[in-house]
Amino acid sequence: MKKSTLTALLSTSLAATTLADVQPWSGYHVHEKSRPTPQKVEGIPQLGTPAPAGADIIFDGKNTDALTKKWPIKDGALVASALGDNRTKKDFGSCHIHLEWKIPADRKVKGQQGGNSGIFIMDRYEVQIQESHTNVTYADGQAGALYGQYPPLVNASTAKGQWQSYDIIFTAPTYKDDKLKSPAYITVIHNGVIIHNHQKLHGPTVHKTVAKYPAKHPAKAPIRLQFHGDPVEYKNFWVKDLTPRSGAQKSKPVSE
Repeated sequence: MKKSTLTALLSTSLAATTLADVQPWSGYHVHEKSRPTPQKVEGIPQLGTPAPAGADIIFDGKNTDALTKKWPIKDGALVASALGDNRTKKDFGSCHIHLEWKIPADRKVKGQQGGNSGIFIMDRYEVQIQESHTNVTYADGQAGALYGQYPPLVNASTAKGQWQSYDIIFTAPTYKDDKLKSPAYITVIHNGVIIHNHQKLHGPTVHKTVAKYPAKHPAKAPIRLQFHGDPVEYKNFWVKDLTPRSGAQKSKPVSE
């Protein structure tokens, strides 16, 4: 094969690969480093938020009974370990999640290394956990990002060694006859600041690829905490089921 022909083929292949990972909703490539990072704001971590009535307590500092992996517990905190990703034993669909997390103060962090984890709702949709108070990485992979889809509206991160909070309100996608009827939506509050407001998700989280919905999807699935090689700490983790009520809600007339 002539050198000119080989060069043309390689150029065509590279162009196809590059165009394939452009997000139709943003115009940016997945994980594009030139994508602007959000403005920093001062967040106030919502720590110790009590679980509402009927919520499932996933971790309260005492044991890992509600989880599939026995990650170590240190001073009341669950520490991500080489045992691997940790899932809830119970499956959830639409739900409210409260989770408090911390990057250890002594961690050396650079880009995606050193302070990386994530919470995957329905084992599929990741809200990134990352050191983003001083560390800079690609915008759709920083703390609070809907990984590979959207950066947070603002950066409410606090420093390493400080506890942070996520409140996540997730609406599960719905399917009918193996076709997507309604996409997933998510609201995320990071340290008391709204960083995603009923944001539509374009499919399950994928790496370096544009997200899309699969042909089939479970109604419920576990919530997963990622182990990315870093000992990220967790506490006060609870989940409140928000499955929509079935049937019409009829009100009774008021008697006079």
